[in-house]
Amino acid sequence: MSQQNQMEIATLGGGCFWCIEAVFQELRGVKSAISGYEGGNISNPSYKQVCNGTTGHAEVVQVTFDPQIVSFKEVLQIFFTAHNPTTPNRQGADMGTQYRSAIFYHNEKQKQIAQEVIQELTKEKVWDDPIITEVSPTTTFYPAEDYHQEYFKYNGYQPYCLAVVAPKVMKFRKQFKDRLKS
Repeated sequence: MSQQNQMEIATLGGGCFWCIEAVFQELRGVKSAISGYEGGNISNPSYKQVCNGTTGHAEVVQVTFDPQIVSFKEVLQIFFTAHNPTTPNRQGADMGTQYRSAIFYHNEKQKQIAQEVIQELTKEKVWDDPIITEVSPTTTFYPAEDYHQEYFKYNGYQPYCLAVVAPKVMKFRKQFKDRLKS
């Protein structure tokens, strides 16, 4: 089996895709993290259309990873530390359905693992409020415009990146330092 055939895909929405993408780009075992849109009702939406909140799409990151290095469960555990899964249609100051917490599963095993991770986190009382992450079957993933790809890498000193993205990346680096790409 070729290396490509061994890869798995996770599609995750956790608020602004710049934050989620930046975290997963640093995770060992991740081949790619692509910002985009999923879960809406029109084809090929633009950022402007998604931000208007009328398309039903969530800002997501499609993470291609090697499950021999990082499991889907581990991907989800990191995902849940990179955003707040208890706020409906909101992450910090970013508000709207496009910022909802969502897992778009690619098969029944991913669905089961997602539900188990949410149950575990709920039982552990990681958050004071209930986890409201949407767990839905994957639909069509639309990559975001080129200027959104690797946004933090190329715009790290932009005020939003300094205030919102950088703290999430630093939290990830501190909490998962043994999982970083070298």
